[in-house]
Amino acid sequence: MIQSLRRIFCVGAILVAAGCSNSSVSTVPEVAKIAPSSGEHGHQASKHGGIVVPIGSDSYHAEAVFEKGGILRLFTLGQNEAVILEIEAQPLTGYVKIEGGPEAESFVLAPKPLPGDKAGMTSQFVGHLPKEMAGKKVEVTISSIRIGAERFRIAFKSSADAGDHGMPAKVIDDDEKKLYLTPGGKYTAADILANGSETASQKYKGIKVTHDVKPQSGDKLCPISMTKANPKFTWVVDGKTYEFCCPPCIDEFIALAKEKPGEIQPPEFYRQK
Repeated sequence: MIQSLRRIFCVGAILVAAGCSNSSVSTVPEVAKIAPSSGEHGHQASKHGGIVVPIGSDSYHAEAVFEKGGILRLFTLGQNEAVILEIEAQPLTGYVKIEGGPEAESFVLAPKPLPGDKAGMTSQFVGHLPKEMAGKKVEVTISSIRIGAERFRIAFKSSADAGDHGMPAKVIDDDEKKLYLTPGGKYTAADILANGSETASQKYKGIKVTHDVKPQSGDKLCPISMTKANPKFTWVVDGKTYEFCCPPCIDEFIALAKEKPGEIQPPEFYRQK
């Protein structure tokens, strides 16, 4: 459900982002078309040896490849996994934890276009897992990936169980409404009214999201991603107005305010030193 997923979400800290931007880009061969193996789902494999992850109930797919040194490559694929899918170049928010572990750490998957990808588009994203998780069995959640006009969440393990191809995690409307329209912790009924009694995805539908991972001294920071906040994306929590980098971070912050209110700081705390 959405709240359990949101407990492990949005863009990583500046040092992590910088590490991702320095990743080397390798030329990767296109996915080989292989007959589906027997089984209920019948996904195809690839020469990369990665894990095929459905996106949006099999509308699209991704292939996650874990490399030595903690490098994670994510390739976007079509409904037919043999087809490379180019999508808008965008930084992806990743959250990773040891398989079965209680806590996650954030990291960034930066767009690294493959040869042949159109300008402004990419079919590959590259990130570095935290050093202590390199080579371990981990669980990864990508908080938001935009494909066309839709946004999806995806989750997968580095060692998928037999017959397990990850799980689609597009935001479920009923769960989103429950998160936003019921008070709890520091998120009050007055806050709900102040925010117009709607969800962030409703309020900010159609507004383009960009991420600035290099905020300057004095800039306001998104409380979740610690990237530069965007004044377009605000939300009232505990009677105070916070600024965020994107709507998925608002999701995560509200979940935090309800489940772990002691971790919430006042808005002025979230500034670049």
